Amino acid sequence: MLNQFFLFNIHAKRFFIFSAIVLIITGVIGFFWHPFFWAYIGIAPVVFIGILDVLQTENTIIRNFPVMGHFRYLSQSIAPEIHQYFVESDTDGKPFTRIQREFVNKRSEKNAETHPFGTELNVYNEQYEWAPHSIYPKEVLDEPPRITVGTDQCSKPYNAAMLNISAMSFGSLSAAAVRALNKGAKIGGFFHDTGEGGLSPYHLEFGADVVWEIGSAYFGCRNKDDGSFDPDEFEQKATKEAVKMIEIKLSQGAKPGHGGVLPASKNNEEIAEIRGVEPYTKVVSPAYHKEFSDSDGLLEFVQRLRELSGGKPTGFKLCIGRKQEFIDICESIRSTGIKPDFITVDGGEGGTGAAPIELSDSIGMPLEEALVFVADALNGYDLKKDIKLIASGKIITAFDIIRALALGADMCNSARGMMFALGCIQALKCDTNECPTGVTSHDPSLTRGLVVNDKGQRVANFQEETMNAAMEILAGMGMDDFTKLERSHIRKRTEPETFRTFEEIYPTVERGAYLSN
Repeated sequence: MLNQFFLFNIHAKRFFIFSAIVLIITGVIGFFWHPFFWAYIGIAPVVFIGILDVLQTENTIIRNFPVMGHFRYLSQSIAPEIHQYFVESDTDGKPFTRIQREFVNKRSEKNAETHPFGTELNVYNEQYEWAPHSIYPKEVLDEPPRITVGTDQCSKPYNAAMLNISAMSFGSLSAAAVRALNKGAKIGGFFHDTGEGGLSPYHLEFGADVVWEIGSAYFGCRNKDDGSFDPDEFEQKATKEAVKMIEIKLSQGAKPGHGGVLPASKNNEEIAEIRGVEPYTKVVSPAYHKEFSDSDGLLEFVQRLRELSGGKPTGFKLCIGRKQEFIDICESIRSTGIKPDFITVDGGEGGTGAAPIELSDSIGMPLEEALVFVADALNGYDLKKDIKLIASGKIITAFDIIRALALGADMCNSARGMMFALGCIQALKCDTNECPTGVTSHDPSLTRGLVVNDKGQRVANFQEETMNAAMEILAGMGMDDFTKLERSHIRKRTEPETFRTFEEIYPTVERGAYLSN
């Protein structure tokens, strides 16, 4: 034992020596004044913890610094909160700044949105963007326009709002959060995308318009034996009145090239039943679809789902990776004659409840370049006039909407903006089942704090006020029609002394330009 003692580092030796001294002193004092023996109640557990620390072999810091080493991990556990509340400035914070989070919070409460003393942004920083106003502004539109989604191959076109709830699954989100989003969508008259986790009862509870997303695991329309697509179950659910559109998920911005991830801690019996999987197991969707493996197969699957759903608009969502693969899809549309009714472009900066960090950080094309590329490809093949383009990826402000429409989108989806409206505080615990606001937790003690009626109204307020602000910006730019927005209407600072329009950075491809080549 003595030989082992000499193997300990100086900090562990000091702990044992100090502990021995404290124990002896306490014993001596207690011998003369017996009540002092009660001090052992506090001292003994600390000594016991220290002994366990030096005997364990899993953690080097705790082994070398008994007891004190725990303070490192305690500090580390509360560091995000300390940083968010006391360290970061209004323009710091990732992935969203304090200004952006507070902006959504105030808008969802319909509080005054005025901001004192001017912008806090450095307008001479590279990447700063703005829109030119007109000295002859127009009247603000009375209400936001709606966008008709549906090609000539669709028998049940859908009139969509310009800002909607992006794909977020039940499982990734709590039941209370899904219910609140659905209630907000019903109040505001915009659609609620289910995410790939299946069509749950909570997506149908308040009767909001729903876009049913079908991922590679086919949750909700899945053969439990082999995970293949079940057309009968799909048809039974897709023909429900609330389901307005069908979206095939090829990939998402937060983890392109990787299937969806549901941690085992969040996969309870109810979620497992809806998805058709084993409860309390980690659920990772395949990165690929079993129903198709090329562009022709994708379009045939689009047509199949459109027919099974009774003619409802059917499209797909993707994060752009290899450009040629999307070009192949465009060429297949021309050769087969099968048109998707819409395409959702998810930027590489998109969010998720759980993803490998390398995929979130380093895989997938950001929304700006992706949206430009897809819009140009569709235009070049003379398809843009028929296929609606939806932008998704950090869309939370009215300017984000104006910018996306100018780049080529017809409408926008927002996920994290809607989460902030629900009360999300960007605690970054989405994958732990410990979300303090109950948005992404299934712990009843946490979800009880999310009051559905209140949060549903906040979601509706956020969407309404953001669209009202977008109409004000449009009027201030001297326009009365969102379809008139062009790339020339957005400026971007490319150097401290230089700015260019998006049209100069990304020249628009003329309609049908690729058909002659």
